[in-house]
Amino acid sequence: MLNLLKRIDRYSMLLLATVLVATLIPCRGDVAIAFHYITMLAIALLFFLHGAKLSRAAIIAGMTNWRLHLLVLMITFLAFPLLGLGFHEAAKWLVAPSLAAGIVFLTLLPSTVQSSIAFTSIARGNVPAAVCSASASNLLGIALTPLLVTLFTGGTGHGVSGAEVRTIALQLLLPFVLGHLSRPITAKIVERRKAVLSLVDRGSILLVVYTAFSAAVVEGLWSLVPAWQLLAMLALCGAMLATVMFATRFIARRLNFSKADEIAIVFCGSKKSLASGVPMAGVLFPAAQVGAIILPLMIFHQLQLLACAAIAQRYANREPDPDEIADAALAS
Repeated sequence: MLNLLKRIDRYSMLLLATVLVATLIPCRGDVAIAFHYITMLAIALLFFLHGAKLSRAAIIAGMTNWRLHLLVLMITFLAFPLLGLGFHEAAKWLVAPSLAAGIVFLTLLPSTVQSSIAFTSIARGNVPAAVCSASASNLLGIALTPLLVTLFTGGTGHGVSGAEVRTIALQLLLPFVLGHLSRPITAKIVERRKAVLSLVDRGSILLVVYTAFSAAVVEGLWSLVPAWQLLAMLALCGAMLATVMFATRFIARRLNFSKADEIAIVFCGSKKSLASGVPMAGVLFPAAQVGAIILPLMIFHQLQLLACAAIAQRYANREPDPDEIADAALAS
């Protein structure tokens, strides 16, 4: 638990430092063009690695608990976006339009993979189910998120054109499929080089964040987003996270899921992926708007990590119920 929190803090600081560097030294002109192409390659590499890391065995193994997976997917891609529309209406009165659009965008993203599984494990939940649900969410999100962006944000001027759909297919979906098909060759390399791949994964996100915020700063982002709007975004993201975490736990209990399944539902259903969201935003939105669009996502991401760390520890400290005792006896 302590090691996880240390990693969270370190990466949070790197994200904040990247935003600071982009604010003080934004890339411009030919340098910005070069960074744009480097970022495109980094995004393609990122999704190639995601495809290479996803095993078919993990998908097949978790398919039996279909009620849990269906519920997580419905929360992620239906309930969460509807909640986002409600918060968008409130956000329009408090923050700039691009920030309000970012509220909707973050709700359309798939769940996280690594942290959902990690928190489920810490909380003594159903880890195999979390692996399957989080993986399925990310796999479906590659196709569903762009479609949902068109459906939910088309009226705000951020719809996705046919050319952008082709870009998504070539830059996100194709590398992912190629990565997955490469598993006979790359699976062992991916398994042995986890540290290097994690560095590429996080480094790609930092590169996209720097490029996005550079473009936004050049267009006057911080002159358009005063401090009180950042505080308003913090409050909105916190309220949205609290709402969805309470709702996922309430629904899981009303549907009589076991405690272990409830934990997987709470952590997989309430979280949104920064790793998928930042690259997707770079493809789906104009460069000058991406910084503002992903700002709510970055705030939400930090809040969800901190909140989930505390909740996972609370789950972990609970007394085991009879079903858990029986499962432990069978496992031994």
